[in-house]
Amino acid sequence: MTTSDTEAPSTSALSPTAPATSGSSSTVRPGGNLPGLTGARWWAAAAVFLLHALVFLPTYPFQKSELFRTIHQNFLPMQFGATAVTFFFVLSGFIIYWSFRPGTSTVAFLRRRILKLYPTHLVAAAMFILVASVPLSRIVVWVPNVLLIHTWLPKWTTVGGLNVPSWSLATDLAFYLSFPLVLPLVQRIRVDRLLPWVIGLLAFIILMNVAYHFGLDGPTSTANPFVPRLVPGDVSPSTDLHASQAWFRQQDIPVVRSYWFSYNFPLSRLPEFFVGMIAARMVIEGRWRNTRLTLPLVALAVTYAATYVVPVSFKMSALVVGPMCALVATVAVRDMRGISGFTASRPIVWLGNVSYAFYLIQFPVMVLVSRLVIGGRRFGLLGWLGCTALCFVLSLVAAAAIYQWVDLPIMRRFAHVRPRKPVQQSA
Repeated sequence: MTTSDTEAPSTSALSPTAPATSGSSSTVRPGGNLPGLTGARWWAAAAVFLLHALVFLPTYPFQKSELFRTIHQNFLPMQFGATAVTFFFVLSGFIIYWSFRPGTSTVAFLRRRILKLYPTHLVAAAMFILVASVPLSRIVVWVPNVLLIHTWLPKWTTVGGLNVPSWSLATDLAFYLSFPLVLPLVQRIRVDRLLPWVIGLLAFIILMNVAYHFGLDGPTSTANPFVPRLVPGDVSPSTDLHASQAWFRQQDIPVVRSYWFSYNFPLSRLPEFFVGMIAARMVIEGRWRNTRLTLPLVALAVTYAATYVVPVSFKMSALVVGPMCALVATVAVRDMRGISGFTASRPIVWLGNVSYAFYLIQFPVMVLVSRLVIGGRRFGLLGWLGCTALCFVLSLVAAAAIYQWVDLPIMRRFAHVRPRKPVQQSA
């Protein structure tokens, strides 16, 4: 979810006169600021935080109550946070295409993306290792996570072995590695075929998940199968199981393959990134001009509601990719036309800028609060709300510090991209 190039300086990126071929009615200069999309990142990160606070703060007996089950099953199921992740993946494709400068070498592009991805991730991972007392001798727990290769194997000792939210960064890394290969293909699509390509990718996502549902083991009912892993007793433990010593000691924790392939496996999420890239091209070419948020939001609400009545393979992303694409493209067009809104206000844009660090640091903060505040005590709904508020404030403060003192200095010092000069042609 490292898509902060929405705040890039207003410079020309992909050439609007690139081989876009017939049917181009108008073009725009990409690469400029998109404050609405930057602000929208905050709301997605906040949605993930709310779900994680519900699931990962071990506030007993609240987590064992009927009230908790009602909230988690009906109002904040796992797909609530997963929908936000889908937004990040589509947005990643959109922004990387939007901000890419012609003539930038593959090495320069990857250097910038890696510098954006890894430093904040390493800070959050180091904090988790410290507060969770991760046994460094168990390298299978932390090395794959640190290197962002942990979601390529269907084992929870690697997928969820360290800082849980970082699983999506391994997918981001796959996006970045694929971009130089896919970019020429996207640029060669005829303008009048951009929308059919998006529709084709959306159909492919559905068919892929149909194959996972029928071809792999996993639950076939429509019930929400995701619940916290609880321990006996009504006194809160000092940590969620994902940050416990018992978790780190396990040799292997099998996963549900239909869930892992549909949600965690990086290659399964690549089509969402490609949808975002083509959406950016549609905006650049003037093929997407809608500025009204009503239709994309209604479509998103309808498809999100449908996640309650489909099997697990379809709950987490497949149904909402299309509306997310329309929403991202619409907000971008609004930004280009200067249509400001609450999401594009300066405070929300600032929150959007720190959202990447906020996304990564929230789980280590929850582990810290669990150890220092929650463990050994009893909490009801109000206690959970208080602990959630404390984690929110601490996470936001830590994210602001990481953004100001880690991310910004590194990007300013080392990540400047100088496009290659065109080769002079002899007469």
